[in-house]
Amino acid sequence: DTEAISTAVPAFLILASHLLASASGSDLTLISSLWFAPSRYRAQRRARRCSTTPAMALAHLAFRRALRRGSRGYHAAVHDHFTNPRNVGSLDKADKHVGTALVGKAACGDVIKLQVKVGDDGVIQDAKFKTFGCGSAIASSSYATERIIGQSIDEAAGIRNTDISSHLKLPPVKIHCSVLAQEAIQAAINDYKSKRNVE
Repeated sequence: DTEAISTAVPAFLILASHLLASASGSDLTLISSLWFAPSRYRAQRRARRCSTTPAMALAHLAFRRALRRGSRGYHAAVHDHFTNPRNVGSLDKADKHVGTALVGKAACGDVIKLQVKVGDDGVIQDAKFKTFGCGSAIASSSYATERIIGQSIDEAAGIRNTDISSHLKLPPVKIHCSVLAQEAIQAAINDYKSKRNVE
């Protein structure tokens, strides 16, 4: 459901100015939940049990339409990694065994921070990520970290975006998310190598 909403960003942003102009404080709480946590939105809407304001009626209509349009075309693997992301968090950037990458542009909608911790044997012991972006970007980051843990840095550097996109069955319009994940892996490994003076 949340992935479906994330595909409707442009429509929601156009709608937002109209919603905010007429929304009350309690409406804004619900609208925020609708966008960032749909399950909480549903619970709050049920709990409120009061007449729906014009702002909330419009928001709810946009919500339902986004689900109908966006729920088709995304594989279960995307939903799994988005709703249950693996390895979310951060590692100590100052650690000489840790390589850090920050790829993407906020203006374009997707930014991935990915870190790897490499052992003395050259094997990735841990990986963490934080992603600002759509569900497909989060799923790509989550799968990427899951896949590279236990691999040598050379093996991990060889992962291609097609490996990620084929596993997640990403639709064509979301392939760029897997490209960002590939770039993040390679950039994190390069950062680690630069710290350790590894060729």
